[in-house]
Amino acid sequence: MGRGKIKIQRIDNLTSRQVTFSKRSRGLLKKAKELAVLCDAEVGLVIFSSTGRLHEYASSSMEKVTERYRKGKDEHHRQLLNPTSEVELWRGEAARLRKQLQILQQSHRQLSGQELNGLNVENLQNLEDQLETSLKHVRKNKEQILIDELKELHWKKSLLVHENKDLHKNINLLHQQRAELQKTIYGSRSSDEVNRNTNASCSLSTDNNLNAPQLSQQPQNNDIPEEAMNLRL
Repeated sequence: MGRGKIKIQRIDNLTSRQVTFSKRSRGLLKKAKELAVLCDAEVGLVIFSSTGRLHEYASSSMEKVTERYRKGKDEHHRQLLNPTSEVELWRGEAARLRKQLQILQQSHRQLSGQELNGLNVENLQNLEDQLETSLKHVRKNKEQILIDELKELHWKKSLLVHENKDLHKNINLLHQQRAELQKTIYGSRSSDEVNRNTNASCSLSTDNNLNAPQLSQQPQNNDIPEEAMNLRL
């Protein structure tokens, strides 16, 4: 469960106010120390509690921090009171940047093979060394890009090979399943034909038996000759 949102206002309860001050002041001092160490900043922090107790922190010493603060504040006031000095400051900065831009443009033209008439042998040699160094860096970057592209192509090739193998496995499995299905279908058809032939043979033999002449089970009364009858008498 998350912490509730605290309303920023004076805490009326004295005990709660003191506890909150103790926690928040420790956290603020910790953040000030971290800011001074991580960012190499000069930090000065002064806290007075409601009871008048002093809590302070300084990255170097409080006297140096306060002295620097006074100087910075006075300089800021002087700049505000004398706007012409600020204008002159920005003019000097603009001139410095223009000069730096001109130097960079001239160096770029010389690297491109232009405006080489005023250069001596030493300057030309330095320019050639710069070009060779730049060319080495360009070739190195080009080779690295080609190596990365080749690695990517090899990876794609291996991926395609694995996919091709999987497709061949699936195709072989489908062929096997198809062959088994055909075997099952044709096997059932052969059994049905055998059964039909057997039934046809049985019905044919039955029909032949029904059409054959039937023999009488009782003996026929043959005519006895009269002479035999006379002998019996």
